Amino acid sequence: MAVPRGKHTKGKRGDIRMHHFIKEPSLISCPKCGVLKKPHFVCESCGYYKKEEVINVLEKLNKKERKKKEKEMVAKEKEDAKKPPTEDKK
Repeated sequence: MAVPRGKHTKGKRGDIRMHHFIKEPSLISCPKCGVLKKPHFVCESCGYYKKEEVINVLEKLNKKERKKKEKEMVAKEKEDAKKPPTEDKK
């Protein structure tokens, strides 16, 4: 015949639950647009993954949103072009 499991003490219960906490997600900035995203995932803002366009984000937007998004992307590219490249001197 089966034997019922024994009662866990409050300390034992706490030890088990110690590893059941929610961890903060690790986020990186997208190299194309700079928005925070999960690593190894397609950027939802610009649709790029590993410097290739995977999803055409502008296609899904309506006309007004598309123009706004295009302006933001052009402004970001101009801003990046103005910055001098950083070099590591050793």
